[in-house]
Amino acid sequence: MKHPYRIREIAAQSGLSQATVDRVLHRRGGVRASTVREVEQAIADLDRQQSQLRIGGRTFMVDVVVQAPARFSTSVRHALEAELPAMRPAVIRSRFHFLDSAGAGELVALLEKVGRTKSHGVILKAPDVPEIIAAVARLSRQGIPVVTLVTDLPTSARAAYVGIDNRAAGATAAYLVQEWLADRAGDVLVVRGHGSFRGEDEREMGFRAEMRTGGASRRLLEVVDEEDRADAVHIGTREVLAANPSVRAVYSLYAGAGGNAAVIDAFDREKWHYDVFVAHDLDGENTVLLRERRLSAVLHHDLRQDLRRACHVVMQAQGALPGPVRSTPSAIQVITPHNAPPAEL
Repeated sequence: MKHPYRIREIAAQSGLSQATVDRVLHRRGGVRASTVREVEQAIADLDRQQSQLRIGGRTFMVDVVVQAPARFSTSVRHALEAELPAMRPAVIRSRFHFLDSAGAGELVALLEKVGRTKSHGVILKAPDVPEIIAAVARLSRQGIPVVTLVTDLPTSARAAYVGIDNRAAGATAAYLVQEWLADRAGDVLVVRGHGSFRGEDEREMGFRAEMRTGGASRRLLEVVDEEDRADAVHIGTREVLAANPSVRAVYSLYAGAGGNAAVIDAFDREKWHYDVFVAHDLDGENTVLLRERRLSAVLHHDLRQDLRRACHVVMQAQGALPGPVRSTPSAIQVITPHNAPPAEL
């Protein structure tokens, strides 16, 4: 396991003790395979963050804890690592903890582990449940500020929220659907994730409220995705279409395990056409679908800007930057096939 890093650097990056890292590096045995993987991941993270290691200045260790499908977690990693060199003269080191489908207990255990590893701050995407709220309070009491990302925990002791105004995003989606459908009859399929994420709840509330004031009377038919089943949204969509051939539009609040491609494939299998499809997040899959005109619009926010703001909040909370710590919603960008980036990006 060749590397140019000191044991204490790897220990700090992995959250493990120096003794444990030493045992792994020198293959002394008695170490679990999962611990070996943690050390390997820490070295890989250090490799990607080498530009930061060369910068002088105060160092902040930030833990990024995200419960989401791999496509979103990957976007978070790439966005933050792209921003790190711009944080000069401070040095932001990041540790990533990604969970695809996890219960509250697993997330709480992870946050407690982070609290024992000299973290300067946590960027968190997690469901709004009492166990997580309590875990955030414990981190706050330890002097570890928590910044919620994309989906908020407003009743918690978090320092700030970064991301879009989800209720406004849902209302924007409803406005686009109503404008595109105009006077044509048709109902709307709403695809959402399975869980207690406040961001999704707020998007749906904003969408439903705007649809009620939009004039036309349309039914909203719901399919609930499941993060651990790639076929759940596909099966659910086909069942709704078979029973409701009136569906003419789709609003996908959140692309889970199957992604929006699964919804589109379900329409194709049922030989049914939609007039409007509005989705969230300009990831690789959605960019391709948008450029192929299988999506009408994607509601996007600048994830790099969100993560840069999250790091600034951590530094403000630690007294390294001036100014009050506050939540500032990101701008909602409406991306169509005409202003979509190249698919390879």
